[in-house]
Amino acid sequence: MKAAVLSAAKTPMTVEEVRLDRPGPREVRVRLAASGLCHSDYHVIAGDLPSRFPAILGHEPAGIVEEIGAQVTRFKRGDHVAGCASAFCGHCGNCVQGFIQRCMQKPVRGQEDRPSHLLGDTPVLVRTLAAFGEEILVHENALAKLPKEIPLDRACILGCALVTGVGAVTRRAQVRAGSSVAVIGAGGVGLSVIQGARLAGAARIIAVDISAQRLEQARKFGATDTVPGGDDAAKAVVELSRGGVDHVFEVIGLAKTIQQGARMLGSGGTLTIVGIPPAGTQLALGGLGELLFKEARIQWSLMGSSPFTVDIPKLANLYLKGKLELDAMISQRLPLADINKGFDSMLSGQGARNVVVFDEVLKQAARAA
Repeated sequence: MKAAVLSAAKTPMTVEEVRLDRPGPREVRVRLAASGLCHSDYHVIAGDLPSRFPAILGHEPAGIVEEIGAQVTRFKRGDHVAGCASAFCGHCGNCVQGFIQRCMQKPVRGQEDRPSHLLGDTPVLVRTLAAFGEEILVHENALAKLPKEIPLDRACILGCALVTGVGAVTRRAQVRAGSSVAVIGAGGVGLSVIQGARLAGAARIIAVDISAQRLEQARKFGATDTVPGGDDAAKAVVELSRGGVDHVFEVIGLAKTIQQGARMLGSGGTLTIVGIPPAGTQLALGGLGELLFKEARIQWSLMGSSPFTVDIPKLANLYLKGKLELDAMISQRLPLADINKGFDSMLSGQGARNVVVFDEVLKQAARAA
């Protein structure tokens, strides 16, 4: 199969012929129809997160099951599925308590196992799902089944952007109807947070971003107000909300914007950090006395704190009922050969989500719907 391989940090990916192993007992091989580009992958490309090389990135896939291992019972050939980076073992302490996103024994092939991907004779590192290729080979606990009616070039973003953003609102922060919310960053995950806040019945949703284009788009997804990002953003949010908001969601992963988020909180407010900071980031909040007397709370949300095998099908059905917007989140559809251009476009701050598509598989999926 063809896959986009990253040979070193700070270099472009190249499309190479990669050999994929046969599925193990609980593994599933999926022919991809689409794969979303996420800023988390760019952290590896930029060298902000350490990695071994060569590597295949990507963790927002959707496609059609081609082959299953001997012990797989949840899927069959022809099923439409989306992947999620929250692969889980199902038996560790976190999993049995329902916190599958915290699983510390993820079911993946280790360095001592037979390589799942080979570039010539060289093993290729699988980063999360290795979804920047024509196929993926993953444990069944990295997949969720989809209704066949949902187009797979929209469904691919459910497994990260949507489940992370909506889950942060509904699962982790548990935003109540009538609440006030500020969202720092209006890219793909930020727009998903905004949609989650809208679905939860938030009365006021303030989008914060340095891009005027993204702020305009945020209103179409449910933001009631917008504030330009920058040094005065916290003050503007506090003034708009007359004392601070009930919930702040930081989806960028920068110490500076996390600090701003803490200053946006009203009494009893909660800051939920969704963005992934670069490795080694240090955080000094400052003004801790003020946060104390507000009884403010600061928490993290990993992958939406979501049981994704339950939530991804729910989100798909919300889309099919017209209650969740996915169509307008797709800014650009690209062939695999143009994947580096897709990341360049993402970094320019334009649009919400770029998606690599495989047209023949999309057509096959549409015929099955």
